[in-house]
Amino acid sequence: MDELHEQAKHPASAAMAGPYGHPFHPILVTIPIGAWVTSLVFDIASHVVDDPAFLNRGALWLIGIGVLGALAAATVGFLDLLVIPTGTEAFRTGIWHMSLMLAVTIGFGFAFWWRAVGSLDDAVAYGPIALSVVCLVVLTIAGSLGGKLAYRYGVRVVAEAEQATGFVR
Repeated sequence: MDELHEQAKHPASAAMAGPYGHPFHPILVTIPIGAWVTSLVFDIASHVVDDPAFLNRGALWLIGIGVLGALAAATVGFLDLLVIPTGTEAFRTGIWHMSLMLAVTIGFGFAFWWRAVGSLDDAVAYGPIALSVVCLVVLTIAGSLGGKLAYRYGVRVVAEAEQATGFVR
């Protein structure tokens, strides 16, 4: 088991996925998460202000930025998935995490299209807002699975012996 666990800690490609102890995936996921959450804030705010067009357009841009950021995060996340030994609970968790995140990205891709073909001059319609809420709920579930991979299974996290050096006085 220790050999399989150690395998999941090292990158498939340090240049692409980040060196040992410094994976790129957790850095990149902040882009889509921040963009998509902020887009929902813009959506809701578009119903409160007198001139909602700038918030509607801003939400559209944020969704697009989030989709592009998610594709970048997915690329390096897939490299991290490749180092997890197949047939393990960690690998199954990684497959679920990836599948849910792909669904969220497709959902927001559809949301981008839906908004782009609609009116950007009025408050955001309730249908696209509902889709964003559903996508963010699924994102939360998928994110918790990603956290499980890192914090419970230690995927791409350095060995405890190396972590201990940070606590030497």
